[in-house]
Amino acid sequence: MKRAVFPALLLALAVALPLQALAGRSCEQARPTAELIVKGMQLAERTSQQLDAGGARVVLLARAGQDLGKYGLRYSHLGIAYKTDEGPWRVVHKLNRCGTAVAAVYRQGLGEFFLDDLWRYEAAWVVPAPAVQAQLLAALHEPPARIVRLNIAPYSIVSYAWGQKYQQSNQWAVETLAAAMEPATIGSRAQAQAWMQFKGYEPTTLRLGPLTRLGGRVGSASVAFDDHPNDKRFSDRIETVTVDSVFAWMPRAGLGAAPVAFKLQ
Repeated sequence: MKRAVFPALLLALAVALPLQALAGRSCEQARPTAELIVKGMQLAERTSQQLDAGGARVVLLARAGQDLGKYGLRYSHLGIAYKTDEGPWRVVHKLNRCGTAVAAVYRQGLGEFFLDDLWRYEAAWVVPAPAVQAQLLAALHEPPARIVRLNIAPYSIVSYAWGQKYQQSNQWAVETLAAAMEPATIGSRAQAQAWMQFKGYEPTTLRLGPLTRLGGRVGSASVAFDDHPNDKRFSDRIETVTVDSVFAWMPRAGLGAAPVAFKLQ
């Protein structure tokens, strides 16, 4: 949900963006300092070591790119990480371009994933159940069109969890998981969301008053509320997909283990 500091290759069929494009923040942001680069690479290395030691081939991987403590949330951004046959881990995740309302799916290494001006140098992940890992691996290793088939370009950081007008990063990841689990029957976002509801997923409800909503909408192109039902929006209930809600849901639904976290000291 924040900017990508270094160039990343877009997946095939994703929206083509210039290589220098930054995702999730204004393009006017300063380049990272040497200290931030070192810390980001250290976090990537230690995370890779811990993932290797755990023996999983696929995890849902999160970072803490923003301070969301006032909303009771710990992590901001979710991706699907997998171990390649060559050894390194890669992350497939959705990013919006330069604070705009346009987003695409990227495939990056762990270093790029954590090379950001992070709020907290901490990684967290959920190891999916073996059957879930197998389905995700199959989707990741097929032609790229499959892994991006539920991606849409219109982006809002607070997109409605059960809507189809916009799609934010965490929403793409969990909808893609749903499609991977039922590839023969899930071909649309609405079908993926129906599967999530069937499995008991519950989005986070953010309590955002009218002034907060107005400020967010005016201050950023990547914030929109018009996809939320009026009865919820005007009662200050913004339901959206968050890392924390996905991490709580995975073990509850029998889809994965309890979250694991690692913080760089």
